[in-house]
Amino acid sequence: MFKFVICVLSFVILSSGCATMRESAKGFLGVSTKALEDNRKSAIVKTVSLDYFTAYTKTTEVLKQIGSYVYAQGIDKHMIAIYVSDKDTTPVGIFFKEMGASSTQIEVSSPSTYAKESIAEKLFAALVSE
Repeated sequence: MFKFVICVLSFVILSSGCATMRESAKGFLGVSTKALEDNRKSAIVKTVSLDYFTAYTKTTEVLKQIGSYVYAQGIDKHMIAIYVSDKDTTPVGIFFKEMGASSTQIEVSSPSTYAKESIAEKLFAALVSE
């Protein structure tokens, strides 16, 4: 009976897929970006007059200046996931979409309206003033 239960549990775990297990592990460790991606429908969106690479690198510089903690990023993934600060672990996602040679759309997403608005205000003010 014990072997049967182990086999059934093993089958359930294996059939759930690697992506599900990986996302569960990320959630357990506190580094998942799923909630940020799920909240993109209510993101604050702005298009800036910068090429994609410049928009991405300037965004990382601004995030360092304002004291945000980057926990996941990838220029090839078109996103940066941060915590508001090293003490405030409210997650915020910044997503990039190249709109043209000198235009990039930036989305700021978070389950927290306050965190989303605060980061978006600081980020867009810095990027537009450049």
